[in-house]
Amino acid sequence: MTEIFSVDTNISINPIGFVQSPFSEKFAIPRQSSLVHNGIFYLRFYKPFNTPQAFMGIEEFSHLWVCFLFHQVPIKKFAPMVRPPRLGGNTQKGVFATRSPFRPNRIGLSVVKLLAVEEHNNEIALRIEGADLVDKTPILDIKPYIKFVDSITDANSGYATVPPKILPVDFTNIALEKIKATQIPNFKKLITEVLGQDPRPAYLHGQDSAHCHGMMLYNINIIWQVCNNRFMVLDLEL
Repeated sequence: MTEIFSVDTNISINPIGFVQSPFSEKFAIPRQSSLVHNGIFYLRFYKPFNTPQAFMGIEEFSHLWVCFLFHQVPIKKFAPMVRPPRLGGNTQKGVFATRSPFRPNRIGLSVVKLLAVEEHNNEIALRIEGADLVDKTPILDIKPYIKFVDSITDANSGYATVPPKILPVDFTNIALEKIKATQIPNFKKLITEVLGQDPRPAYLHGQDSAHCHGMMLYNINIIWQVCNNRFMVLDLEL
């Protein structure tokens, strides 16, 4: 006989904080965490979760799991199949066999590097590296990353077996001058990391485009185009 469990479907989860990130919009965010090493990222927390006691000992860990909400993904009727961008947007997979943000509960999970624990006015903020998260993303929980249980070296990664190919990125003199004028630390390096992974849909990878594209970082529009499989940053709209 099949045992039936009663489940409360009215579960309420409240964010404990939010992400401060240079990614002003979903476009151009790396498709996985740890693929970007520059940029200013923080985990900031609401009261009463930002008390120093709640983070005592966290500096002993180099990396953290961040559980978050894809808050910019619209709530839609459940779709069991999705089209992963890595597969060109034409091949369907079951939603639970992907990391698509179009999930029943829109919950995401990322690993980030913990750089510093900062305390101001008896409140804690965590400076991190490698976040694939848009600015103001709600944080649901954080947990330490434990190497001997969380890293499985012989795991099978299905259709996601290799990291993205990094393409060369060039800058015009105008773009370089404006990057310098922003005085944002490592801004050029961040732009290079993000563009080098080709943020366009997978079906456009390898194709040149005379069309000028834009992406928002720190609320600054980066204007670029692709030629001979190289990216050229043309200008910045400050």
